[in-house]
Amino acid sequence: MIPRIGFLGTGWIGRHRMAAMLATGAVEAAAVCDPSPECAAEALKLAPDARQAGSLGEMLVLGLDGVVIATPSALHAEQAVAALDAGAAVFCQKPLGRTAAEAQRVVEAARAADRLLGVDLSYRHTAAMQAIAPLVQRGELGRLFAIDLTFHNAYGPDKPWFYDRALSGGGCVIDLGVHLVDLALWTLGFPPVIAVEADLRKGGAPAGADEVEDFAVASFLAGEVSVRLACSWRLHAGRDAVIEAAFYGTEGGAALRNVGGSFYDFVADRFAGTSAERLADPPDDWGARSAAAWAIQLAASPRFDPAAERFIASAEVLDRIYTAGLIEEARAA
Repeated sequence: MIPRIGFLGTGWIGRHRMAAMLATGAVEAAAVCDPSPECAAEALKLAPDARQAGSLGEMLVLGLDGVVIATPSALHAEQAVAALDAGAAVFCQKPLGRTAAEAQRVVEAARAADRLLGVDLSYRHTAAMQAIAPLVQRGELGRLFAIDLTFHNAYGPDKPWFYDRALSGGGCVIDLGVHLVDLALWTLGFPPVIAVEADLRKGGAPAGADEVEDFAVASFLAGEVSVRLACSWRLHAGRDAVIEAAFYGTEGGAALRNVGGSFYDFVADRFAGTSAERLADPPDDWGARSAAAWAIQLAASPRFDPAAERFIASAEVLDRIYTAGLIEEARAA
């Protein structure tokens, strides 16, 4: 039997992931739900036979095999737990929770229900990172000692809830930095993290406890690797976006970089001294690969995948960045 999926939240991202999942042929759309009639109508164009539901509860009584969540961050944990408790697997937009505690609650629910849990950490699936990660993991760059992570977005989010910390969980760190922190930890095999330091800013000044930061720098040790993160909204960087994940070892380096300010086009290069070798070039239709991979995995087995435990590790690092940032603000005051 093909798994029957409900799609909760069918804005642009939700529909994009929905289309990718359906294109695999591994799942079918049984229901869609969105408070916007226009968004729901657009989703039904992708799956005319799906039922339009008025709530998550209405979807769950249909006995779905899985639920895809693409709603505001404040709703993710509660909705994911409800779906898992009802016996449905879950694929959720990032962040899984606004805090590590919320993320842990979802993972525990997935484990208890023995149901598959996925998060849309899409940058893992770029051709660039698929080329770089094995170099690190096979030791071809020597002993890795540094990772530099950058995500500057010349624009801020266009929905008001992003700027309410109670709803979003934070600013550019949880919106953009979450992808890069995950890339670093995933590539390294999720080692222990210590020595977290951070500086969080809003409008150039230290961000208050109830404010969302629009610029952040942070550093930590992941195992023995020194990791530096910089991310922002609306930085005057001369282009739409600056995105990079660079890995440096004793025998070489490698980096994912965006091309010409693009949010979607990436190259991967391997470095040896002053020389560079191209590993991956655009075009690369990577944006919904994580969604497609989850759909295929669900069709193979709906059972809990222990890899989901790693979602908590990344969330814990974000928590510690926010805590460290607030300590720095208190010292400055």
